[in-house]
Order: sequence, then C-alpha cells, then structure tokens
Amino acid sequence: MPRFLAAQPQTELITLPWEMPLEDWPEKHLVALPRGISRHVVRFVKVGGGVYAAKEVLEHLAIHEYRLLRDLIRLDVPSVEPLGVVTARVDPDGEPLDPVLITKHLQFSLPYRSLFSRGVRQDTVNRLVDAMVVLLARLHLTGFLWGDVSLSNTLFRRDAGSFAAYLVDAETGELHDQLTDGQREHDLMIARTNLFGEFCDLEAGGLLDEALDPLTLVETIENRYRELWSELTGVEEFDGSEMHRIESRVRRLNALGFDIAELDITTDFAGSTIRIQPKVVDAGHHSRRLIRLTGLDTEENQARRLLNDLDTFRARTDQQGADESIVAHQWLTQVFEPVVNAVPNELRSKREPAEIFHEVLEHRWFLSEQAGTEIDIKEAAERYMNTVLKQLPDEAVAMSLDSMGQLANPYDPSQGFLDDTVEKPYDPWEDADEIAEEEEVSTPAAAYLDIDSLRRRASANTD
Repeated sequence: MPRFLAAQPQTELITLPWEMPLEDWPEKHLVALPRGISRHVVRFVKVGGGVYAAKEVLEHLAIHEYRLLRDLIRLDVPSVEPLGVVTARVDPDGEPLDPVLITKHLQFSLPYRSLFSRGVRQDTVNRLVDAMVVLLARLHLTGFLWGDVSLSNTLFRRDAGSFAAYLVDAETGELHDQLTDGQREHDLMIARTNLFGEFCDLEAGGLLDEALDPLTLVETIENRYRELWSELTGVEEFDGSEMHRIESRVRRLNALGFDIAELDITTDFAGSTIRIQPKVVDAGHHSRRLIRLTGLDTEENQARRLLNDLDTFRARTDQQGADESIVAHQWLTQVFEPVVNAVPNELRSKREPAEIFHEVLEHRWFLSEQAGTEIDIKEAAERYMNTVLKQLPDEAVAMSLDSMGQLANPYDPSQGFLDDTVEKPYDPWEDADEIAEEEEVSTPAAAYLDIDSLRRRASANTD
C-alpha cells in the first residue's frame, strides 16, 4: 500500500492505480491539457471535481519540492500549489516504483510552447518576457534561488492584456533569508543558457516569429531584469531640496505593482545629502488593495484595471468624499457582479471572471468610439459575449479521453490519436501550424482588442 504525504489529503486520490508506472496509466484517468517539456514523466489526472498534475521523481527530490512549494505558497509567491507526495509504490511483481509529486492544476494557465506559436505578435512576446522577468525578480526578493530558470518551468495566465508567470518546477530550488549578488548572477547565467536553447528550439520548429531573434530575446530578459532589480533595491542619493523624490520613488514602485514595507533613509552630517533605499519590497500592491476593498482575488494588472474602473465609478456617481469601502461595495454589486453573472454557463471556461470584465471594458471603449457616445456596460457585456467570447477557445480545459480513441502519446495530447479515423479535436494552443494565412475576423472585436491572435485563429477555424 503506498504512503501519502499531504497536509490536506484527498481521499479520491487513493483509488488511482499507483501500482502502475505513470506512463502506463489508463486513459480513463487522464486529462488532455497543453503541457510543457519535462525531464520526468508527467500526467494530468482528473479526480472528483479537481484536475491535478502528477510527476514521477526520486523520493528526496519529490519531498524537497513538495516542502519548498508549500513554503513559496505561504510567502505568496506565484507558484503551483502542492497537494502531496505518494511514496512506497511497488508494481504487482513487487518492484519499486518512483514516488509521485502531486500538484493542483493551475486553471486558465498555459505552457510557453502553447503561446509562442506562429501568429503571436511581437508585442505579445514582449509581455510574456516581462512576466518572466517579474517572476524572477519576485523569487529573488523572497530569497529563492531557482537553480533551473527556464520557460519550461513556468506557466502563464492572462492578466488584463498582459501575462502573469507562475513557477512550476522547484526541485532544484533553495530558499534563503536573502540572496547574494553571486547567487542572483548564477540564476541569470542559467537563465541565459536555458532560455537561449528554448528560443532556438522554437525557432527550429517554426514556432517563433521570424522577426524575433533568440539571442536578442535572451538579452532583453536579462536587461529588463537588471533594470527592475535596480528600481526595486537600488540606492538613490539627492540633496535636501529634492525631498519629493522620496515620494516619487514610492510611486514608481507602486506603479510596478510593489509595496515598500520599509524605507532606509540616511543623511550626511550636514543634512545636505539624503540617501534612500527600499529595504523590503512586497509584490501585489494593487491586488492587495482590491481584495481589501472587494474580496476579489485577481492578478496584479487585473486588479489595477478593476481599481481604475472603481475610481471612474466613484467620479461618475459623484462620491469623491464618500468612504472608499462603501463605494467599492456599490461598484461590486452594481457593476462587476452583474457583468460576470451574465456570462452563460457554457462560456465560463473561456476566461476568468476578472479577465472577462477587463475585456468587457475594452469592448465598451471600442463600441463607444464607434458610436460617438458612451455605451452602457450592460449592453457592452451582452455584445461582447455574443460577438467575441463565443469565439474564444476554452482555457479551463478538462476533457475526458474516453470517447476520443487512443492517444498516440498520452504524455502529449497534442500529438493526436493512433486511429487516423478519429479526428483530433481542434486545439488552438497546439494546432497553430495547421492554420493557413490568418484572415481578418469579421466581428468588430478584431479591429481593436489587444488580446492576441488566438481570437483570429479561433474564428478562422469556425469559418
């Protein structure tokens, strides 16, 4: 009988075929989801109402990663949530099997190979690069030495037109009180090597836009990381007549999504020179404010966008002097909730509620520009759902494989099925190469929405 190491054990997991190697598990337990490249055997399984990622790995690595991921979750670092480790596995002949690390599937997330595909615009790639840079900086601020920085160990989720990056693989990681410059440079050196190899692989496979150069992308990531790290931790000196620069520094960090929990301010003996340096910088400035006011737990850019709409609501209803929490409750019940509650059940797997609300705001702006007058948000939401949302691919995918035939490689659903008569369901994340030259979508959305080219792909597939 296998042993389960878990803080909150899921009894449904006990019934899975742990006596079999993970690569031989029957398809009835598997879920077809886009996956990244891994050196280990990885499967997505659906148990009860949840979807989990199972990875076979050596016992000491599995336990180390499980405990490290739990620490990162407690520190509010964007990473997958560990569920447990299954050890003491043996097959029917009594031969030992590798332990399995189980993590919760991160809903609405995608691996990089599903995003860096032909048709993804250069500005979209830049947003993915920025998300990777912010993740690495957040990890280093926490004292986390990654040890294997790569796109393969990262998942991406939409964040109000941008992306948020999450750490997936932490088996080589170490958690320290604080990283030295040498440790950070070590991570950057690994990042240069791994990322260059991954970009070259994408280029060789025809998945990287011809206008994008692997070496330039790697240099861009490194340069942006250094700029962000300097802004977050750098020392700034100025004379006593420029005290406003203290507030300016705080505002710049807030704009980047970071809070300053402590600021080290020193002066010289004459008091003419002031030296400031952030001592503790916490990510999630806007998301913390939003959850405090409304209880909505969102990504950082989504929170920024929703807070902007909240401020607009305050001005529109002439409540500038009213208590912020009261106005926030009114906005939540009168604006946000009616929009997300109007989404039909069959469309709710397309986008997260906060991302849908952001896209409705974009759609309302476009419709208002077209009409020359402001469009009511309820009308904009209805038109968005009818002309845009219906066309989008599901991002919260959890398909059963029972009726689809046998996968050519159950480790990678994108490779299709053994039975050629069974048509593989269209997957816009994996099937980008099968689409010919993209045509403009006839709906108004394509003319303005800066979401990404997946919309056009989804529409082209249904034409």
